[in-house]
Amino acid sequence: MTEHEDLLTLARQVGREAAAFVADRRPAGRVDVSATKSSPTDVVTEIDEACERLIRERIFAVRPDDGFVGEEGDDVAGSSGFDWVVDPIDGTVNFVYGIPTYGVSIAARQDQQVVVGYVVNIASGAEWGSILGSGSWRYEHSSRRMLSAPRPDSVAHALVATGFNYIPEIRTTQAAAMASFLPQVRDIRRIGSAALDLCALAEGQYDAYLEQGLKPWDLAAGGLVAAESGLVLSGIDGGPDERMVMAAHPAIAEEYFALVRACGF
Repeated sequence: MTEHEDLLTLARQVGREAAAFVADRRPAGRVDVSATKSSPTDVVTEIDEACERLIRERIFAVRPDDGFVGEEGDDVAGSSGFDWVVDPIDGTVNFVYGIPTYGVSIAARQDQQVVVGYVVNIASGAEWGSILGSGSWRYEHSSRRMLSAPRPDSVAHALVATGFNYIPEIRTTQAAAMASFLPQVRDIRRIGSAALDLCALAEGQYDAYLEQGLKPWDLAAGGLVAAESGLVLSGIDGGPDERMVMAAHPAIAEEYFALVRACGF
């Protein structure tokens, strides 16, 4: 087994435990919010924070020299050349409201390059994994179903997954850009979890993707799953970043990226 396979095995083991931890502790009804992040509508719960602590503890128990970057803070600089990029609950607003689309996202980076990604939908149990250069897959019990993103008919017929920033001023700009964008594609979907959106894109549930404001923990694992399924990821002026993440099949990527840029996102 390669080192990257070992990393993925650890990510899946810890991710499954974290998903069970969250599922077991989620009360009926709405979940209480303990704090906010970028704005009053961008929320954190105590379960987020406890889940991140669990993930960090489990990883460091096996790999104490690695670094750690998590959504809820307490980053750790490592000495091994590897670090972990973790979102303990991606889709926290869905989690708060009881919408069953929220997941655990765990990625491993080697010298700042993502080499392993693992995502699990906490509510449904669906799991995805990926290793740089080895493809991406949907787990089906003990087996893996390899993913190859299907070729869309055209940009005009593309179903696009997206999300919106929590900062009102940025949302205002996004709304104006979306007014130009929406008539030029089939439709959009806003599900509320970037990691799960990117995994669904890799499976062919969408044809393209765009979102602004993604942090490393939002993008790392799902982005690798998408890229290893054959999709192209880009930013506005280079690679995908917080300013913009776009993703599409190579057959439509150039035209689709040009459309996103032209609409003023």
